[in-house]
Amino acid sequence: MEKLKRQVFDTIQIGNKHNLVSRIFDWFIVICIFLNLFVVIFGTFSEAEPFINILKVIEFVTVIIFALEYVLRLWTANYLYPEKKPWKATLAFALSILGLIDFLSFFPYFLPFVFPKGAVAFRMFRVIRIFRLFRINTQYDAFNVIINVLNEKKGQIFYSVCMICILIIASSLCMYSLEHDAQPEQFKNAFSGIWWAVSTLLTVGYGDIYPITTLGRIMAIIIAFLGVGLVAIPTGIISAGFVEQYTKLKTMAYHSEEHDIKFVTSTIYDNHPWNGKAIKDLVFPPQLLLVMARRRNEVIIPKGDFIVKTGDVLVIGAKNFKDEDDIHLREVIIKEKNPWIGLQIRELDISRQDLIVMIRRKNKVIIPNGSTFIMKGDAVHIYSKKERLGDLFTGELHE
Repeated sequence: MEKLKRQVFDTIQIGNKHNLVSRIFDWFIVICIFLNLFVVIFGTFSEAEPFINILKVIEFVTVIIFALEYVLRLWTANYLYPEKKPWKATLAFALSILGLIDFLSFFPYFLPFVFPKGAVAFRMFRVIRIFRLFRINTQYDAFNVIINVLNEKKGQIFYSVCMICILIIASSLCMYSLEHDAQPEQFKNAFSGIWWAVSTLLTVGYGDIYPITTLGRIMAIIIAFLGVGLVAIPTGIISAGFVEQYTKLKTMAYHSEEHDIKFVTSTIYDNHPWNGKAIKDLVFPPQLLLVMARRRNEVIIPKGDFIVKTGDVLVIGAKNFKDEDDIHLREVIIKEKNPWIGLQIRELDISRQDLIVMIRRKNKVIIPNGSTFIMKGDAVHIYSKKERLGDLFTGELHE
């Protein structure tokens, strides 16, 4: 059952380009999302009347698929959050943004059956399904750059939006004072001018409400000029963030060298000379390094006190070797001015598909954890996930 659970998790994970079944599943879900959105949009046209029964069937089938996918993600959440207990991992996914989007993409469909009187109101929840498209993009670099920029600049964006809100309220109060006597129906109270202030500051200018007094028009001109400047601030912040992000990526590529790390696997038998020894007691040639071990169904990143036992399968990395299996290990040499220098591993901006398994610092080998710092001259060994880890150990010894 645990093996099946792991296979299901690997399949439903988005962005695993080297797993054919996972890629097919991704495309299947994308097609279901677009079919569901087509039903929602086309159903608003009068031309959809002859096809209403077909549209209802398509919507029902896609909603059931969304519900089943959500259940599978809850079931395999402990692999998504391996550091948490199973029930905490399930709760963490259910309360995450993507988990809530998945839940709201199918749950409102069933509410009219329970609360028939609210059927019309519940239909608006169907628009939430469009946000499922964000899940498809979360594993791709272009989307990640946008998320990283918004995260890094969220403080500045928040304060700039606060300034805009303050100006909107101040403009509404000023316009009420100047226009209330001349237009009591348009500017009834202090908040009647908020609609005018928003449309003016955002340079929309609908024209349904506008000042008619001289002072009111002068104030409107001043507010319009202020609006152009203030609204441009968040745009400038985000644009600067994109420039910084792409500059960082280019700097990372320029100040790093990558070398492929190839591998061999070795099974430990009863009479193996390494059997019963700790990793720190083993002597490896300078060109070799122990990357990971598999003990039954458990994959282990071995530390110095890890004891090798009968039946263990060891993965040993080596340079200048052409592998024939779908695994990718690479070595990144950290040069001067590399943006990783001085950061802890948990602070690095790397893909969720990548795992730092070892750091070679001068003549010392370090098995890293989240708090390990990256230093100049480090040789960082990165494992990039392509297939299920279990697939790495099927077959014979590779040389």
